[in-house]
Amino acid sequence: MQIKIMDKINIQHKLSLFNDHWNPKIIGELNGQHVKLVKFQGEFIWHKHENEDEMFYVLKGKFVMEFRDKNIELSENEFLIVPKGIEHRPVAEKEVSVMLFEPAATLNTGDKVSDLTKIVLDKI
Repeated sequence: MQIKIMDKINIQHKLSLFNDHWNPKIIGELNGQHVKLVKFQGEFIWHKHENEDEMFYVLKGKFVMEFRDKNIELSENEFLIVPKGIEHRPVAEKEVSVMLFEPAATLNTGDKVSDLTKIVLDKI
């Protein structure tokens, strides 16, 4: 049996390691799930995830999660779970730092492929 070494993770330090937008970074893994950090600014693409729920937890700043029938504004220390199959689009007027919790197989652009699609994510 292999023992996993536990280390604490400083979220602010991890956020300081990158400046790009819409490019999630993996900071942890558990039970087939990834814990990711990402910075948003501007508009993402409309998309959905057929098989995965997504959790967006705002660490710094604020953004709006747009749905076809409503918008939900999220601020620091708030989170939202987007159920699988629901079309959505995050929009951030100013830069926002977000923690994502989702299955490891989740593609950031879901059912759409664009220049924002990230097939392989960096682990930091």
